[in-house]
Amino acid sequence: MPATTHPATTIGHVHLRVADLDRAIGFYSGVLGFELQQKFGDAAAFLSAGGYHHHIGLNTWESKGGTPAPKGHTGLYHTAFLYPNRAELAKVLHRVLAAGYAIEGAADHGVSEAVYISDPDGNGVELYVDRAQADWPRDSEGNLAMVNDRLDIEALLAEGK
Repeated sequence: MPATTHPATTIGHVHLRVADLDRAIGFYSGVLGFELQQKFGDAAAFLSAGGYHHHIGLNTWESKGGTPAPKGHTGLYHTAFLYPNRAELAKVLHRVLAAGYAIEGAADHGVSEAVYISDPDGNGVELYVDRAQADWPRDSEGNLAMVNDRLDIEALLAEGK
């Protein structure tokens, strides 16, 4: 029997290499709203939601002044931030658009509603909200049947006003 991870296990944080620490803090804190918990000079910073020690680590240890990885190479596809409800997702989306960031994609996955953007270093960022597990789409055998349908961005944005 294959090993299984305890169901209470979560992803604790993501740690990203960035080219410009202050620019990255400006995005993750100033736009997305994560709180700066600690900064180590101009080389590293740790941000969180709700006072946790950190959900996001940022550093320039090996990447100061660097460029984004080229398309077609391995690496991080995106970091996903789960919001507690549609209204909170809409609020952050309003801030993203006001800051001049483009929506690169949006989808209704049946289990969740997601909006895709990139941070200033070209790292993919998913902003999403889950549906109640009882509402997740299932096939006739009860298996999860996620979809990739169109998400009505205007309807979502209307919830954040």
